[in-house]
Amino acid sequence: MTTEFDLGRLLAERGAERYELHGKYLNHQLPRMLHTIGFDKVYERGEGAYFWDADGNDYLDMLAGFGVMGLGRHHPVVRKALHDVLDAQLADLTRFDCQPLPGLLAEKLLAHTPHLDRVFFGNSGTEAVETALKFARYATGKPRVLYCDHAFHGLTTGSLSVNGESGFRDGFAPLLPDTAVPLGDLEALARELKKGDVAALVVEPIQGKGVHEAPPGYLRAAQELLRTHKALLIADEVQTGLGRTGDFYAYQHEDGVEPDLVCVAKALSGGYVPVGATLGKDWIFKKVYSSMDRVLVHSASFGSNAQAMAAGLAVLSVMENEQIVANARVTGDLLRSRLTALIDKYELLADVRGRGLMIGIEFGRPKSLKLRSRWTMLQAARKGLFAQMVVVPLLQRHRILTQVSGDHLEVIKLIPPLVVGEKEVDRFVDAFTDVMDDAHSGSGLMWDFSKTLVKQAVANR
Repeated sequence: MTTEFDLGRLLAERGAERYELHGKYLNHQLPRMLHTIGFDKVYERGEGAYFWDADGNDYLDMLAGFGVMGLGRHHPVVRKALHDVLDAQLADLTRFDCQPLPGLLAEKLLAHTPHLDRVFFGNSGTEAVETALKFARYATGKPRVLYCDHAFHGLTTGSLSVNGESGFRDGFAPLLPDTAVPLGDLEALARELKKGDVAALVVEPIQGKGVHEAPPGYLRAAQELLRTHKALLIADEVQTGLGRTGDFYAYQHEDGVEPDLVCVAKALSGGYVPVGATLGKDWIFKKVYSSMDRVLVHSASFGSNAQAMAAGLAVLSVMENEQIVANARVTGDLLRSRLTALIDKYELLADVRGRGLMIGIEFGRPKSLKLRSRWTMLQAARKGLFAQMVVVPLLQRHRILTQVSGDHLEVIKLIPPLVVGEKEVDRFVDAFTDVMDDAHSGSGLMWDFSKTLVKQAVANR
């Protein structure tokens, strides 16, 4: 008996129900939120740094699926690799053999991380962090991990324990007994290390929430403190890694930093197959996997699957052959400099920061009385509403997708596909200038829309 399944027909028949289906069977608050802010678009296809709707309108993607689409959507090299691996009909996931692709991908990753020796493959960024937490605790024999205020390392229970944002943690206690320290505060780090029970510090070289970079010299100094106290440095490069900041890893921006464990995911997938990787030193892996009895003491059912490994290998090949890291650095510098030049022009624009194609645009309290009164109104309702007020017309008026960088933050984060260039920089800066002109006019659609945001914020209290 032949089983027929026609995906194209299914989408043609039911695709228009997408928001209703999500509201009924998945997270019901997502379609509600999208309807409220006018983000309930129907995108038909994507390629590179763009989406298209059913009417053929293009949308510039400055979000990259929260950083997953490092090479943009449907890169031809990654697509071909996935077709090839499916056509090869490999004897994948037998669990009792050693397939070549995981070893080849590990070799490629470690070539960019020469001070590390081994790789564990899981399925996501949070799994990569969970692995690092387990390995650090076991290898050091100590129970506690330090993390930084406002950090984001994932949402599973272990990684949530090192999440520096209470909004994600509330209601899920008890968590692991881990401790927050301020990013950049070496004295706070030293105080905790002196207690003798710290296994590691896990840190994002640039925090995704708010786009805050570790101060110059902090990572190297923290590494020295950790080594003195026989604790490990874990670099969470899930979002910052694989070229995002203009270096292959963000920690490489600072000389002499060699983390004991490095977590990557997101862009390694090519935007197709979930994958996470935890890279570490040989002695750590050998302690965890200390005997044949412990061969499966840490594993993942879909870890190292052929499709994910093929996607990862294709991604690294594209990065090398198309000079993706250099493009992120050059294009990021151009975009950041163009935006920084606007600070003196717009009193609502407080700061532009970041590195490579990870850029934060922060808004702040204006000086003029009329704008200040409106700013105060938004802040009283809910901090972060002005940033949302900018994000909405960028999409509605200019067809550019961006995001507010975190709850209660007046910061927009730009993490576009690493393949964007001067054309996309021009389009974004022109659109942003138009929106800021509107905001500073003290009237118009932006401030009308602010009333909707305020009502929604009050209703949600």
